[in-house]
Amino acid sequence: MNRLILPFISALIFGVFLPREVAAQTTAKDLVGTWTLVSVTFEKDGKQTDFYGPSPQGQMMFDPNGRISFMVTRADLPKFASNNRQAGTPEENKAVVQGSLAYFGTYSADEAAKTVTVHIESCSFPNWNGIDQKRSFTISGDELKWATPITSLGSGTALDVFKRAK
Repeated sequence: MNRLILPFISALIFGVFLPREVAAQTTAKDLVGTWTLVSVTFEKDGKQTDFYGPSPQGQMMFDPNGRISFMVTRADLPKFASNNRQAGTPEENKAVVQGSLAYFGTYSADEAAKTVTVHIESCSFPNWNGIDQKRSFTISGDELKWATPITSLGSGTALDVFKRAK
């Protein structure tokens, strides 16, 4: 009986009580869940900017069946004076379009390469509809870093940092 209990207790100690980084290496399965946006940094020609401002808001969700949804907005998007989203002024509409991005689709991960390929089914930037994009990622504890080559702005790279939602 003790020979059966000892492996169970060892697995419990090493799998539950040790930090996740010690218990097992990060795998693509660790992407599954909801992630809350911390920052978005855009880099082009060696220059970095906070593309969505200093306090962007957003979430990214990976489900275990290979579905993804992503949304990011500037924290300072203007409210529409008309209180009608279909009656925004040109300035209000421009601020919202340039200050937000949302898409959904499917994903597949390559653990060895630490990349994710996202197939975008529909996006608030319609030029991305139906395309595949490859992104590199790293997970350390509850932090996900996600690097995206930017084609919607010509060139450059966006580095998104997320924390696992609790």
